Amino acid sequence: MLLNLHIVNMALIDELDIDFTDGLNILTGETGAGKSIIVGSIGIGLGGKFDAALLRNPETDGLVELLFSINGEAKKALEELEIPGLEDGEVLISRRLSNGRTINRINDSTVPLAKLKAAAQHLINLHAQHESRTLMKASRHLEIVDQYMASAITPMKEKVAADYKAYRETLQELEEMMSDEAERAKRLDFISFEIQEIEEAALKPGEDDELELLYKKESNAGNIAEITGQVYGMTGYDENSSAGSQLASVVHELQSLQRYDDSETAKQLLQQAQDIDSLLNDLNRAISDYQADMEFDPSDLVRTEERLNLINSLKMKYGKSIGEIQDNLSELKVEQEKLLSFDEIKAKLTAARDEIFGKLTQDAEKLTRARKKSAKALCAEITKSLESLNFNQVQFDMEFEESDSFTANGRDNAYFMISTNVGEAMRPLMDVASGGELSRVMLAIKASVTETGESPTLVFDEIDVGISGITAERVGAMMQKLSESHQIISITHLAQIAAKADTSFVIEKKVVADKTNTNIRRLDQEGRLEEIGRLLGGDHVTDAVLASAKEMLARAK
Repeated sequence: MLLNLHIVNMALIDELDIDFTDGLNILTGETGAGKSIIVGSIGIGLGGKFDAALLRNPETDGLVELLFSINGEAKKALEELEIPGLEDGEVLISRRLSNGRTINRINDSTVPLAKLKAAAQHLINLHAQHESRTLMKASRHLEIVDQYMASAITPMKEKVAADYKAYRETLQELEEMMSDEAERAKRLDFISFEIQEIEEAALKPGEDDELELLYKKESNAGNIAEITGQVYGMTGYDENSSAGSQLASVVHELQSLQRYDDSETAKQLLQQAQDIDSLLNDLNRAISDYQADMEFDPSDLVRTEERLNLINSLKMKYGKSIGEIQDNLSELKVEQEKLLSFDEIKAKLTAARDEIFGKLTQDAEKLTRARKKSAKALCAEITKSLESLNFNQVQFDMEFEESDSFTANGRDNAYFMISTNVGEAMRPLMDVASGGELSRVMLAIKASVTETGESPTLVFDEIDVGISGITAERVGAMMQKLSESHQIISITHLAQIAAKADTSFVIEKKVVADKTNTNIRRLDQEGRLEEIGRLLGGDHVTDAVLASAKEMLARAK
């Protein structure tokens, strides 16, 4: 249940704390006192729009905090949402507006707005003044029926939604295949040409890199020949000035040195010279072999250039590398096979479509049967509740119509039917109900649906609109009964409802030091008597009015 509402810097409120109790909490106050601010703040705490225009002082942060105690199903639902800090059985939802930015927290952990809203729906249900008007939308009626038996209907809805998604995907694929037969044939011809072009090239991995190196050599054959010729001459033995001839002379002289010096050093010098001579000789032969290998026929260069041009042209069409070209080829072959197998694939897709459509139809029919069962039980409950709300001999039912096509929600169009007077035919609820009647119907719906496990706290903002007298008495009685299993927080203008409260609050607007403030205080028994008297008598609270108020409180108790 909601333990505390904390508001800072909102409209006419500087700072306000409200400690709620279990049972029926009633808030009253004169028109314009700020009751809408209280309910609006609760709505903001649940994830509603938090606008800077709501701030009393635009230079200061605005804050709304809701403190809940939780157990049972609500705690389990929050654990599934991975809400932190649930060990002590309390949840603090906080929304702060600072510098135009809203900060959302649950138990001091920052959370996305979507997660805050998901958590809030398991804790509290806000029935604002406009919500009764949602009954004017037939789509809302079906949502209420689905909610009534949610444990049975939700899995069926999920199955229908999955069937519909698969059906739409298969249908779209089939429609795309059938869209243009001439285009398919044209595409097949084009793909076949591309496949042939790539395959005839007979590309090999790494071939382009090798050809680039070869082309560089072939196109520079003259320079290579000139350089290697000079090096061969410089390292050879044909010229006296060449390194080979000079080194041969060095070896000869060091051999002569051996006749005069038998030392180890002299021998090492000779050996080193001979080793160098051997290495130079090897280098000279290697250069000769390299020269032989670098002898190119001019036609070789032409062939290399043509091959490179072919590969580069394929790269421009099919990929930046030979690997990408080969991958593209594989994809083209898959598409070619698909186009060649058009009739076979078409037959498979048609069969798959028909099979999925059959499953969708079957699952949707099961969903419809479950909804009709839920609607029958719900309408019976609502009828009882409406009778207790002073609808005499009311008839309430749901009309089902089958749509021409499926949606992810099945095939059902459904809306509530009502007859509020004897002898009148049943007509759609949105066509006949007045504002006051809609409020009572919504209360009856809440009274029925909440028994199936809706949020543990219910907030009603002036659900008594358009009613009075004995009807108001009965609305209060129903809210009192609801409060046996749920915490109820309600704003009212009617004494008959206010008298049913377990805890009463009065919202007041006062001017202090030239500043208007909205405040709220919890009423004791004497305060309750005075407030009921005000609701009954307005500005003229006589002894007779107070006596009536006292009697009303005693009767409610």
